Amino acid sequence: METQTPLSPACESFGILPDETEARCYTLRNSHGTKAVICNFGATLISLEIADREGKLADVVLGYDSAEPYALDTNPSHGATVGRFGNRIAHGKFELDGIPYQLATNNDPGGIPCHLHGGNIGFNRRMWTVIEHDSTSITFEYLSPAGEENYPGTLTTRVTYLLTEDNELQWNVSATTDAATPINIVNHTYWNLSGDPSSLIHDHLLTLAADEYLPATVGLIPTGERHPVSGTPMDFTRHTRVGDRIKDDFEALKNANGYDACWIIRDARPDGMAFAGRVEDPATGRIMEVFTNQPGVHFYSGNFLDDTVPGKGGACYQPGSGLCLETENFPDAPNHPDFPDCILRPGKTYEHRLTFRFSVK
Repeated sequence: METQTPLSPACESFGILPDETEARCYTLRNSHGTKAVICNFGATLISLEIADREGKLADVVLGYDSAEPYALDTNPSHGATVGRFGNRIAHGKFELDGIPYQLATNNDPGGIPCHLHGGNIGFNRRMWTVIEHDSTSITFEYLSPAGEENYPGTLTTRVTYLLTEDNELQWNVSATTDAATPINIVNHTYWNLSGDPSSLIHDHLLTLAADEYLPATVGLIPTGERHPVSGTPMDFTRHTRVGDRIKDDFEALKNANGYDACWIIRDARPDGMAFAGRVEDPATGRIMEVFTNQPGVHFYSGNFLDDTVPGKGGACYQPGSGLCLETENFPDAPNHPDFPDCILRPGKTYEHRLTFRFSVK
């Protein structure tokens, strides 16, 4: 096992991984009692304890009690930093500067192979190095060598988690490369604001700041079109219960067995933060607002969660136990020239800024 620095009160062992390295968890706190726990394996958000309207703290993040399940193929990227390209790339293929690339096809919705969340061993299953850590923030770094998962260019990525006194959890990414490469680094936390994963997120109320979404094929790859949400079950421009229309006879819902699509953020600002969405659990009063500098937000209603591996405290996760709001560039962007540019080139810096703001009602 590799030698590590001694543990501190804010740093604990999270267990031994299959390669015999030790994963560690780091705790961030603010004066309101809010506590975030983050792991160096996958730069992963393990838990977030936040108060409800009665002041009762509960963990609102799905995941596991130790590191080993996070390393399994069956882990659906719980809480992870995913990359080099989060979301899907059709058939794992793209062309960059006249050179064709073939990535791993590690997902096959509708029986159609695609590349998902960085490949067979994406950033969510890599050990990150801690660069800085104090009581409210932590910064990780990962160097992805050229050819890793067959991506071009050596990519150096830093991820910072910051817990503020305003009950905001910020997740900010920067990356540089020595050769052109597609990039879409995404936070993949599953949220259940009730604090009880046996209570499905179908009762959560959702708002998305989006008038359009990206329709997709049966393989969940964007067609390239942009469709209005008005008059469809994809309309979350007003607070709507997640479960109200999830079983509607609508192509996007049938293809994904629920919600699993990218919405186009109405006021997206690459040079600043825009409101992307809001989730509320009426039972506990917890509210989560999402802000980002990215053009899209991918709402996934946890349609394929299962209890193959028990979750925290032996919880049996099932479809609807949690939801994801993944701010991102558009899926399959390397194959759609009219989508926002996803190619990072030498001399440029990729930045993905994301804020989860918590309150109660």
